[in-house]
Parts: sequence; structure tokens; C-alpha cells
Amino acid sequence: MNTNSRISTLSKILLVLAALCLATNIYLPIWKIDLFAPQYPEGLVLLIYADKLGGNVEIINGLNHYIGMQTLHAENFIEFTILKYILGFFALLILAAAFIGRQKLVYTVFVTFTLFSILSMVDFYRWNYNYGHNLDPNAAIIVPGMSYQPPLIGYKQLLNFGAYSMPATGGILFIATGVLLLLVVLIERNVFARWLKKRTATTAAVLIIGLFALSSCGNPGPRPVKINEDVCAFCKMTLTDPLFASQLTTLKGRQYLFDDLSCMTAYKKENTIVEVDRFYVADFCSPSAFIDLEQAILLRSDSLRSPMGGNVAAFAIQDSATHYKNRYGASEVSWADLMR
Repeated sequence: MNTNSRISTLSKILLVLAALCLATNIYLPIWKIDLFAPQYPEGLVLLIYADKLGGNVEIINGLNHYIGMQTLHAENFIEFTILKYILGFFALLILAAAFIGRQKLVYTVFVTFTLFSILSMVDFYRWNYNYGHNLDPNAAIIVPGMSYQPPLIGYKQLLNFGAYSMPATGGILFIATGVLLLLVVLIERNVFARWLKKRTATTAAVLIIGLFALSSCGNPGPRPVKINEDVCAFCKMTLTDPLFASQLTTLKGRQYLFDDLSCMTAYKKENTIVEVDRFYVADFCSPSAFIDLEQAILLRSDSLRSPMGGNVAAFAIQDSATHYKNRYGASEVSWADLMR
């Protein structure tokens, strides 16, 4: 096969898309490490950009001081001075491959980018290893034999902190760049020749939609509760009555379940640092459905007998609320009333 032959139009489109995905890594966070502990219910996050660190860097540095870990400063890492230029170079190189349109150049770009990706992960592992093992022997807290190396990817328990390491938005698009380059190579090697012959337009559309679906994210809505399994985030008791269940979602996408509106109220009062996106409460008439608390009609009566004694029920429909208000001699309350 002549490796210097011209590439297809579809390959050119995919290369341009790959270059755009990679270019976003100059501005978007590439990797993130989330830390969760009882004293930080909303968690702490370390965001790694091409040229800086973001997130709760100062808080993390303060905690690291006690266990002898190095403080994090962008100027201490040579990677932050050169990485954005390397990413820009590869983005321009991929664009050049698209416009020159020669297979040999495409293959060279793919191999070079793959090697760069492997070396980047090796360097990141080395950085994590040094960060977690080179500890100050005079630290305030010393646990013999303990290291604090964050996971390369996935989860690891570090004392009372749970650490999650994963690609951020830029990292997902970086991976997408590699996938798109691989697709171009496979197309040019005629691996998909018969299939693509009939479905070229559809395939391109699916690739584009799928790619941006990977990079899109949003906070979750309410989730179904598992009675006698899920545990209340405040009182730590098992949820037993779906009629009074409630939950909240945070701006970081975390979800907390409660067995009673009074528990959710108490949790919010105690955890003022938690940035709440939405509060939800079960519809008393249809407990499998959760209502946005701002849209709910709340009734309070001692006759309702909720698990933790809050005795507040929520309704999505005014007629239903009126019926139960008369039935139980209930009074209407607001979320603001409960938070006082």
C-alpha cells in the first residue's frame, strides 16, 4: 500500500475535529483529583491545567503541611511552562496533516501523539509518586510506613480521605483526540472500508455527537431511593418510609439522601459550606416521584408521623394538598419556615 497517497474527506474532517479537541486542553482542566472526608462533605478538588493548578489548592496545601507532603505551586513544575506549547504544536500538526492530506504524515502524527500520551502518563505517575512518598520527617503527623500517593486513575483511601483521580473535561477531549486519530488510521488502512461505504454520513454524525456527549456534563436530578438500604446523610439511620424521603444535589454533582425533611434541614444548617444545586422531596401521593422543593406544597401535622418527627409532607398538586390538609388538620409551611 502506498503510504503517501491522499486521505479521504471523512479523515480530513475527523482530523480537524481532533485538532479542535486537543486545542481546548490549553484552556480547560485536563485532570482532577477529588478528595472527600467527613469534615469536607462537599469535597475538595485539585484541578490540573496545562499551565497552572486550580480548585482548592490552598486548603489542600494546608492539610498536606500536617502530614509532611510538599506544597503545590505551579512554578515548581517544569511541565507547566512547556505543556501548553506542546499541546498547541500537536494541534497545529494534526491540522497540517488534515490540509496536506497525506497518509504518511497522518501515521507519523498518530505514532508521535501516542508516544507523547504514554510519556505524559508516566510523568504524571512519577509526579504522584514523588508527591506521596517524599515526606517531611519532621511533620506534625507521621504514620509509620504510610505513603500518600494519589491514584493514577480511580479510587484510593488516604487516611480519612477518599481520593478519586480521573480526567477532567480537557482530559476527556484529549482522549477523544487519540480516538479520532486512531479512527483516521483505521479508515485509511481500509479496516472500515465496506461498512463506511454505505454509512459514511451516518458514521460521521454519530462520531461527532458521541464525542461531544462525552464532554458534556450536568448535575444529576433526584434518584430513586432504596427503602431499608439507603442511609440518611444526617441521622445515619436507614430510610424506612418513602412518603417522607428527601434529597439534595450539590453543584459538584453529589447526592445526599434523607429520611425526613427535618433531617435535610438540620444537615443544611450544619453544613453551610455545601453548595446546593437543588432540594427535592417525595410527593406524599406518589412517593416514587420527587418534587423540586421550590415547587412543592408543604403541610405539617403531628398526625402525619414522619420517621424523625418532622411531620412534614410534600405535595405536587394543590387539590391533593387541600384534601390532606383537611384530613389531618394540617397547616401549610414553607422551606424558609423550616430553615429558621
